[in-house]
Amino acid sequence: MCGIVGIFSKEKPISAAALAKATQELKYRGPDKQNHWIASHQRVGLGHARLSIIDLATGDQPIANEDEQLHLIANGEFYDFERIQSDLKQRGHRLRTHSDSEIALHLYEEFGTECLQHLRGEFAFILWDESKQLLFAARDRFGIKPLFYTIVNDTLYLASEAKALFAAGVTARWDEESFFQQLFLYLNQDRTLFAGVYQVPPGHYLLATHQGIQIVRYWDLDYPTLDAPPPPRNDREYIEQVRYKLEEAVKLRLRADVPVGSFLSGGLDSSAVLGIAAKYSSEPMRAFTIAFEGVGYDEGEIARETAAKVGADFQQIPVNSSDFADNIADAIWHAEILDTNCRGVARYLQSRVVHDLGYKVVLSGDGSDEIFAGYGNIRQDLRENSASGHSTPASLAGVQEALGFVPSWLKNVAVDRAFFHVLLAPDYAAKFADRDVYRTFLNQFDLQGQLLGRDPILQSLYLWSKSILPNYSLFAERLEMANSVELRLPFLDHHLFELVRQIPVSLLTSGTREKYVLREAARPFLTDTVYSRPKHPFTAPPITLTNNRLYALMQDSLRSSVMASVPFFDRSTVIALLDELPNMAERKRIALESTLMILLCTFFLQKRYNLS
Repeated sequence: MCGIVGIFSKEKPISAAALAKATQELKYRGPDKQNHWIASHQRVGLGHARLSIIDLATGDQPIANEDEQLHLIANGEFYDFERIQSDLKQRGHRLRTHSDSEIALHLYEEFGTECLQHLRGEFAFILWDESKQLLFAARDRFGIKPLFYTIVNDTLYLASEAKALFAAGVTARWDEESFFQQLFLYLNQDRTLFAGVYQVPPGHYLLATHQGIQIVRYWDLDYPTLDAPPPPRNDREYIEQVRYKLEEAVKLRLRADVPVGSFLSGGLDSSAVLGIAAKYSSEPMRAFTIAFEGVGYDEGEIARETAAKVGADFQQIPVNSSDFADNIADAIWHAEILDTNCRGVARYLQSRVVHDLGYKVVLSGDGSDEIFAGYGNIRQDLRENSASGHSTPASLAGVQEALGFVPSWLKNVAVDRAFFHVLLAPDYAAKFADRDVYRTFLNQFDLQGQLLGRDPILQSLYLWSKSILPNYSLFAERLEMANSVELRLPFLDHHLFELVRQIPVSLLTSGTREKYVLREAARPFLTDTVYSRPKHPFTAPPITLTNNRLYALMQDSLRSSVMASVPFFDRSTVIALLDELPNMAERKRIALESTLMILLCTFFLQKRYNLS
């Protein structure tokens, strides 16, 4: 719902101008009001750009506690907050607002950093404790809301987006090591593409004092081990409990003092969310559906059928290659990542329409595939785990050695990204010639505590949920917030997840039917078409299709002097690939989609951020 900025200096006064400029940089995240607070000693300051969703009258931030020893800024939503407000008042707390954000302030008074155990929702927040001279910043369990930080000259800067750090005066530079890791896999959960700029990982908090900073994990997926007691429920009980918990998660996310809409595709997840929302909403829901060019990409008619079933107002949003060409530069600037398809640009365009129609909040089905094992690679894992003789690529030997198997999605990424070895500049490739990106990726995790001794399917889900989910799937948050629209994700409610992680793997995917338990739980809200339909990923038409403006933009951009200044790729090899594209068979061009899209994202980041 907002953009947040924090600055903490060990010794020197912070710059009020830098705080204001960083907050202003995030105005699109919070266009309704921008506020700042700087401590009397001038060594800490908080900035907040507000998107008013709950408590429109008194919910401005930063918020202070009763004796003004604590100050808080928050981004996102805390659900079930009215119950907690009531409990806090019974404990003697005097609340200054009616907003959900204030509960974090008083829960911290009661429980310290353990307050996080009482918070449910999508959030990132920064709290200053004057009495302890302590800055406490936290990010939600799955990493739905972003939180970046850097340290320059003994000053800590934090913000919802990296660009706000740059607006505060931090130099924007490529992180060559992170870029290499991103090319061949995905970013580690605490890294970014920018040198010296880090993420607070999902399920972690940051503590900063005059002695330094520390990052602490407060939550993890904690999948059951193979020797855990058998699950306590049967199939029907699990289905009923999933339906109950999902309905609860959706109901909580309908709470707002502004209209709430819902994204809708032709898939199971968004259809289930819309159907439940329609059941509990006092007004007809508005459903927003992207219509792509091309028979294989457009799900408009299936979505229209779902909207009709649940009585929702259907809003179709057509987008084409020219729309992508006009908006891809802005979308990548907002996203701050390397994307592999224009689906992110589509989300950016979709949220613009949502905003223009007067909506600040939308529900989404994102996250379902991660917790219910919905991706096709899970079925591939099931086949390979029941067979023998599958070979492991040499590049993944370290993963095989550590886990005893290699998740199929990791194999697929390794194959898909291998072409970058051909495109790298020789001097850049030489710097990382001995780098095992896949073992480096594994080394960031608690193998003994979170991976080993689990079903291989759960290990695969864990690694996906710690990499692709926060660093790729959930970057859509920044594309929605670019248009002042807050995304709410019922499937990533941790109460729902903590039920789902108990469900036997055999029930998550039954035969050829992925997400069996969810499909049955959501059956009352689904059309026959959606109930029977297999997984169909949300994907935009590829940029490699010739004879349109997007293809021309790609060709011009990747041949430009700006791209020549990027230190990672061999210019002549990239141009040779571009020359060859028009003569390639369509299937081969489509296979190069993710490679070319990553190159194009690199170009736009280089150009828009003027990276050194």
